[in-house]
Order: sequence, then structure tokens, then C-alpha cells
Amino acid sequence: MNFEGIYTPAITPLNAAGQIDKAAFTDVLESLIAAKVHGIIIGGSTGEYYAHTAQERFDLGAFAKEVIGSRTALIIGTGAVRTEDSIEYAKAAKAIQADAILVGSPPYALPTQQENAAHALAVDRAADLPIMLYNYPGRMSVSMGREFFETVTRASKNFVAIKESSGETGQMHMLAREFPQLGLSCGWDDQALEFFAWGARSWVCAGSNFLPREHIALYEACAVEKDFDKGRRIMSAMLPLMDFLEGGKFVQSIKYGCEIAGLRAGGVRAPLQELDEAEKQALRTVVTELKREVAAVAGGKA
Repeated sequence: MNFEGIYTPAITPLNAAGQIDKAAFTDVLESLIAAKVHGIIIGGSTGEYYAHTAQERFDLGAFAKEVIGSRTALIIGTGAVRTEDSIEYAKAAKAIQADAILVGSPPYALPTQQENAAHALAVDRAADLPIMLYNYPGRMSVSMGREFFETVTRASKNFVAIKESSGETGQMHMLAREFPQLGLSCGWDDQALEFFAWGARSWVCAGSNFLPREHIALYEACAVEKDFDKGRRIMSAMLPLMDFLEGGKFVQSIKYGCEIAGLRAGGVRAPLQELDEAEKQALRTVVTELKREVAAVAGGKA
């Protein structure tokens, strides 16, 4: 599998009782398919996987496959503290015939580079599916480094891409130069332009839950058309949203963005709490202006 395009880590809508709302989840998936995103990730942090039971995660992945079918790529997240749990999520992904899995570092455990590689290879053996690695030291407290990449890429051809979310440009440069077999995917939104300039062919972006066409517009400008002047104008229009999302209430903001777009998202599971009214109004203003500016650029009017 070649990761190219926009990959959306889908939200998980909740009903008034705090349970997963499958009807609303179907609407979210259908909206992404209609917008022509290139793949959907289930069980990512935007989907609140950390707040789900194991059974909820198994059921959600299977249900997503039923809805999506073969209309776009389905990637299943395997994140967990215990390697044994990640293996079970990988096995479940294989059972539902997912297209790929997302493999990150186990949080809190602080594995060494070799221990982290052993974890990733164990998950790989359980699924034997294409793998997008996920490097997010800000959440996991461990960064995948050169030793890790050398170990896993020598051992298996299934490691085909990486969502790089360290925010460190030096890490991005190292991956582009030394590990070209790993398709570089932007995982740090306000560096999307830089990622595309360094050859990234995909972007895993939570904001595409409610602004898929705008995110696709940046990908197409940079990765397809190679028009970085246009890309810079689109990126400039998107930066206020990225700044807002990094204000401390990321999942809550993504879910409210979906509400702005007419989708039912429901609340968030504790310990998170929803946006207040001032925050909601601020996000509405940001979204309105972003859509206007990107439409002008994409329409050739800027």
C-alpha cells in the first residue's frame, strides 16, 4: 500500500448517555468518503481510543469496515501500553481485512529503541499488513530514532510509512534522507508545507474531519501540482485553525468543528470536557474565515 493523500483520524461520536453513536459514526464516515479523503484511521487519538474499552475498539473497527467497504482505505490504530494488547488490535485488523495498521510507541512504559522496535515487530507479525508508524513523543514520551528505524526496516518490508509528529524538522530531514523506503507523512499540522517540500506524499490531519476539502486542497497544490506558491497561500489561511487546535482542547475542538459542519459528534469522555461558548464562537469565526480564504485561493482568485 502506498500512502498518498489525506488520511483522516476519524472522531468517535457519542450519544447523550456517553455511548458510541453508530448512526452518527456512519454519517461521519460517509461524509469523509463523499469528500474523497484517501483513507480513514480508526482507533487514533482523535478517535479517543484511550477512553474506549478493548471491546469498543474491536467493534468500532469492524463496524467501520462494514460501512466503508472498499470505497477508501481503512487503517486501524493499535496503540496500547501493553504489547499484548497491541497485538490483539493488530489481529482484529487483519480479521476484518483492514488495509493497514498504525503502530506507535507504547505510552508511559519508556521503552529503549530496541525494545520499541521489538514491540513494533511483534505487532507486525500479528497482522502482516502494511504499517504506518506513528512517532509522537509529546504523548508517548519516547521518540523513534535512527536505531529503531534501522532495526524495523531491516526486519520487515511491511513498514511502509511514518506519521511523524515530533515537530522536529531535524527528524523529518533524517527520515527523508536516510529512510526513503518509509513514506513520509505529515503528523505536525503547521509543518505540512515543509513536509510536502521534503517529499511527503500524505498528511494525517484531524482537521480533515470537518474541513476535508480544504486539507485536500493543500495536498493537491503541493504534492500533486507542485505549486508551492499556491500551497503557501492555502497554508497561511489554515494556520489560525492550527493555532486554535493547539490551544489545549484538541479533540474537543475537532468534535465541535464536526458539529459546525452539520455532523453529530456528541461530547467527549472524561477527563476531557467540552468547549465553552466563547471557545465555540472563536472556532466558528476561524472556520468561516478559513473556508473563505481557501476557496479564493483554490478558485484562482487570490
